[in-house]
Formats: sequence, structure tokens, C-alpha cells
Amino acid sequence: MMLTGRKYLLDLTPGQAAFAERIGGACRAVWNTALEQRRTYRRRGAFIGYHEQARQLAQAKSEPGLEWLAEAPGHCLQQTLIDLDQACAMYGTWKVRWKSKMRTRPSFRFPEGGKIAVERLNRRWARARLPKLGWVRFRWTRPLGGAVKNAIVMREGQRWYISFLVDDGEQTPARHAKPDSGVGVDRGVVKIVTTSEGRFHHRVFATDREVEHAATLQRDLARTRKGSTRRRRAARRVGAFAARIRRRRADFAAKTAHVLTRDHDMIVFEALKTTNMTKGVAPRPDPDQPGAFLPNGAAAKSGLNRAILDKGWRRIELAVRSKARYTGTCVIIVDPAYTSQTCNVCKVVDRKSRESQAVFRCTCCGHTEHADVNAAKNILTAGRAELATARPAARAGARKPRNRVGRKVNRQATAAQDPPTASPGLAGIPRL
Repeated sequence: MMLTGRKYLLDLTPGQAAFAERIGGACRAVWNTALEQRRTYRRRGAFIGYHEQARQLAQAKSEPGLEWLAEAPGHCLQQTLIDLDQACAMYGTWKVRWKSKMRTRPSFRFPEGGKIAVERLNRRWARARLPKLGWVRFRWTRPLGGAVKNAIVMREGQRWYISFLVDDGEQTPARHAKPDSGVGVDRGVVKIVTTSEGRFHHRVFATDREVEHAATLQRDLARTRKGSTRRRRAARRVGAFAARIRRRRADFAAKTAHVLTRDHDMIVFEALKTTNMTKGVAPRPDPDQPGAFLPNGAAAKSGLNRAILDKGWRRIELAVRSKARYTGTCVIIVDPAYTSQTCNVCKVVDRKSRESQAVFRCTCCGHTEHADVNAAKNILTAGRAELATARPAARAGARKPRNRVGRKVNRQATAAQDPPTASPGLAGIPRL
């Protein structure tokens, strides 16, 4: 079974848009309340899971003052608890973030595809029937291509979108159309994607004039008063500009992924930790001049961080993984250590061989090549070595599961403890 997503622009009536906002607010309140309850139980040395919280949620709908819970679709609220349970199991209860009303966009999921009906109205429009929302119109930009499994309604800026998860019935090919056509991919700042074949994939997402315009919008936003109407308008303008850049970045990732997966049966990436790579550099105080700081390149590092985040390295990798399911391409992640300092010919590692950003000249054998192309060839060599020593039972290209060691043991240990008395309600928030 091959699952894929289809995203469309919704055309909600004012009443439907207001109701969708209330549903999103209810899901956000359930998330925050259930997360606080989980943390309270953890402080007491106990554990509460999805099933108990779902039972308390059903009871809370009949309590006075909580009629807004009964107004929202029950499956959307239950799906919020399921998502919270998965997030806590994946990252830990204390690392899961709250959902803010101002910073978190409204979003809710209808998990049962059997209760969702989709009808084509004409060449440009279609409609879908959602529980309690009724029939909603959306822009028909591409066919569904399969049976609907679930649907997510979300708001981005001032627009509402619906995303269907469909089963298109396709299967991953057992073999790529072009066997023995592996390629190494080096992701950079000057050139976003460089392959071991010497091809460069690059795009400028924002021109110099657009960057200046974005700075003007940010300055106008900073000069407004919090909670004012002018601030909301300025925030909408900033969000609209950021969404435009985000769509360009997603378009580039999709097109690059299509080209890579179409022409290669194996794609090797570096395991880049962008979160660690974009950490700031704290300025060091000058011991000779009190109140002054040493020039340690903090401003240059800040510019490098913005450039790295602007290129969308992670989005490219995810797009390649998604496209690889349809072509049978094997996606491998390797250690990036010394890939830019190693000569692809003689395998000598020397940081002096990297003369500049674009020039690599080996100090041992004199081999000269574009630095990013040389790094991409080293990445491909490391990927072939890892594929040769891979476990036979592991499917090539599959994502490694996250570390869940001790999860079952910890749950059994906490469940064996005596729970708090009679599921007390949290202070100041409704019981779930």
C-alpha cells in the first residue's frame, strides 16, 4: 500500500471558517491540557496514557461550561490525544512543546476516511463532506488518484487548505529503471545541491529587492504595539511574504528530487545536523576593555546560519525519500566527517587541500577539482561501502527508527505504581 498526500485550497464560507477556527481552538486546548496532565502525573511518579485521557475527555463533554468540547468533532479531539501520545513516546513528555494561539496555526484531522465523501463539481471545483463541517468546496488542481484514508484541515495565513491522505494503489519497483547509477549529493550554501557527476542544482529563493522588502516588513512589525490592529496587519504581510518563499523552496525540492530519483538507483546524503550547525556563537568579553567584546566572528556566523536555513537541506532529503518510493531508489545517509578534506583519488586527508570554497587541490597527488564535486564523490564512496556492509534484513533506503529503548519497561514500571486518587482535575484547567 502506497500512501501519498494531496493538498487543495479550500473555499470556506464565513460560517464554516469561524467553525473551523473553533475546532482548531478546541484541539489546541485539549493538547495543552492533556500535556499538562501528563507532566503532573510524571511529577507524582505516575503515568497516564491515551486511553485514560480519552475516557476523561468523553466525560468532560457533558460537564457544564465545556459545551465547546461537544461542539467539535469527537474524532478530531481523539486524534489530538493520539498525536500527543505519539509525540511523548517519541521525544519525551518534557520535550513536547505547547501549542500557542498566536504562533500555532489551527489544524485538525479527520482520521476515518469512510466518513469523508469527495465529489467533482466541474473542471475547477470539487467538494468534500466532513463530519459536522458539512460540504466544503475546494479547488480541483489535480485528481485524488486513490481512496481517501483521512483528511487534515489547516489554515496558513488567511487561507484554509485541506490535505487528503490517499492510497494510490502503486507499489515500489523491485529494481530501478537505471541500475548501477548511484550518485553522491553534497549540500552547500553557494550551490544548494552538487552531485558526484558534476551537476549543480541551485535556485535563488529571494532576490535582493525582495530581501530589502522583507527587512522593511520586519521593521514595520517591530514598530507596532502588541495587540493592536496595525500589528496584526503587519504580521499578515510578513507571513504572506514568508509563505511565498516557502512555496518556492518546496517547489525547488520537489523538482530536484524528481530529477535525482529518475536518473539514479542510489542516492547518498550526508547526515547533516542543521540544528547543531546553526547554533549561535556567543561573543567573548575583552579582558583589557571592560564592557567590550572580542571579534570572534559572531556576525559572520549569524549570516551563515541564515544561509543554511534558507536552503532547505532537510526538505530536499525528505522530498527525495518520498519520490524514491515510486522509482525504487535507495537512499543512504553517511557520516559527513572529512568528506570535504579527503582527496577522492589518493584518499589523503588534509584540510589544506581545500584552498577555497570552490577549489580543491590535493597537497599529495596534485589532483584538482571543484571542492563540492570532490566531496560528493567521497560521499558516494562512503555510501557504497555502507551498502555493502548493510544488514540483509534491512530494506535499503528505509529510515532508521528512533531510539525507544526502555520505553516498554518504563511504561510497565510506572503502570505498576499506584495512580493518583480518582483522576483529580488539574488546578485551573478542565479534567481530561
